Amino acid sequence: MAASASSGVGNATPDPSDVAYERNVHGPFDADEIDSPENYVDLGALLITPHDGLALRLEVEEQTQRVIAVTLDLGNSSLQLQAFAAPRSEGLWDEIREQIGLSVGSQGGTIEELDGTFGPEVLAKLPAQAADGSMGFRVARFLGVDGPRWFLRGVFGGEAALDRDAAADLEKLFRAVVVVRGESPLPPRELLALRLPKDAVTDSTGHVPADHPAEGQGAAPFRRGPEITEIG
Repeated sequence: MAASASSGVGNATPDPSDVAYERNVHGPFDADEIDSPENYVDLGALLITPHDGLALRLEVEEQTQRVIAVTLDLGNSSLQLQAFAAPRSEGLWDEIREQIGLSVGSQGGTIEELDGTFGPEVLAKLPAQAADGSMGFRVARFLGVDGPRWFLRGVFGGEAALDRDAAADLEKLFRAVVVVRGESPLPPRELLALRLPKDAVTDSTGHVPADHPAEGQGAAPFRRGPEITEIG
């Protein structure tokens, strides 16, 4: 089935909160389910829909210098995306939710499982020190979607982690993500390769503005952003 996500977030497929969620109808999508990769920001394994005010932050593993995640920054919210290889016969999300709980618990945090638009979600709270030295919590909301031979994880941060209204635009962007799995055999949980957009330019903070497909030349190095937990 060909999806209409390439027409932009404003014209995306119907909101799955209104009907029963079906991944191949509501997204995120497989590369075989879209008409054309044009009009996306091409990050290799992930295609992202442009959006006014959106900036991309590629997160780089210092030791290997490989890109391990992309974070979408929009207003006071963020959405980190990672795509992994998965088996043909079964999904990864059930097992990964359990792993997130163990990881967060080992750091002194707590989790709550929620029933969200895309099915089960995890709301994680980790102890964190505020700027004034007081102790509080850092909150992250984890989504997971199993696709054909791939798994896509999203982590909402900032206002979007707690406020569904604040998360609305980033949820639409999550639904519009296209995963390019490729044909190479990969073990389950292997990260799918991400890359800097072709001819990308960055602003003074090292972000790639993504309110339209990247143009120009002269990409700056990217930094790895904060991780709340790892899977692998």
